[in-house]
Amino acid sequence: MKKSIIKKLFIKLSKVLGYEIIDQTDFSSPTLQKELNEELSIINKKSIVLPLGEVVITKKVNSALIIFRTNTDIEIWDQNKRRLFELPKIEYSLRALNSLIKSINFSKTKYPNVKFKMIIVDDNSKKENLNKLKKLIDESSIEVSITPLNHHKYKNIIKQQKNEQTFSNLSSLLQSFELGKEHGEDLVFFVEDDYLHFEPMMEEMIASYERIASQVDKDIFMCPADYPYLYMNNEKTNILIGNKRHWRTIDRTLCTFMTTKSLLNKYWDNFYNNCLDRHDPFEKYLNEIYAKEFCLSPLKSLSLHLTNVNSSYGLSPFIDYKKLWDENDITNA
Repeated sequence: MKKSIIKKLFIKLSKVLGYEIIDQTDFSSPTLQKELNEELSIINKKSIVLPLGEVVITKKVNSALIIFRTNTDIEIWDQNKRRLFELPKIEYSLRALNSLIKSINFSKTKYPNVKFKMIIVDDNSKKENLNKLKKLIDESSIEVSITPLNHHKYKNIIKQQKNEQTFSNLSSLLQSFELGKEHGEDLVFFVEDDYLHFEPMMEEMIASYERIASQVDKDIFMCPADYPYLYMNNEKTNILIGNKRHWRTIDRTLCTFMTTKSLLNKYWDNFYNNCLDRHDPFEKYLNEIYAKEFCLSPLKSLSLHLTNVNSSYGLSPFIDYKKLWDENDITNA
């Protein structure tokens, strides 16, 4: 009885002092009143990973703006190749949007106080395709708006390109960056319409952002895909612990990535200049930022870039591609 009273007093004192206790005899945390195989972290407050302990959250996420770029007609920019599964582009756009909505909804159940908003930058979708996108949006509970790409606005800004497809790609990217700069609050997530996302993607991105950014005490960039081209050279990397998986430092991304409004403003010249011409690599000015800032990708991948099966910029390793593809077929929704 005496031991029980002392234990209860010790638990109360630990709570007051902000410490968490682990009772390994019954695999529980009496201060959190949870078993250790449950979710121990508390969004905006603390991140707990066994056996590494607690990270106090100083980089809090209260809102996330998702900017989703769509072109439902063009198969692959600047290429004559076909994507994996070789279906019309609208199929990829719909499944990409469906998987993104599912991931946001999953995150909302975990973090109900985080505000999510999505802007779709659409590049001249046919009415039929646009209606299909709108149907998906209407059936979701997410705040979504569709903004048409303003080609005319960028005619005298972006250098003349060899073809209209490249110009459209550059202008939609610039319009997306401008919208992020104008409407973003905490996190801004730029997403293309040929990525399928696992349901926990958004939850893991937000929780891992809070943990890692708090640890390094600075805002960071995050890419949801584990690209195969990152393994083509023997490059050094650092491994960090996120919320529920490892993350590695990288020095290159494509145009799907998450960052903060603060970093978007800080490196605006890089974001802007990247869209003025077709560079080699395409993300030349974005990659320059990663020489100065942390950029991370997950191990294993949270998202799948659906390009040609032979593309080093596409299919992440060790993923059941067909399963993820089938899970996001809206005809089975």
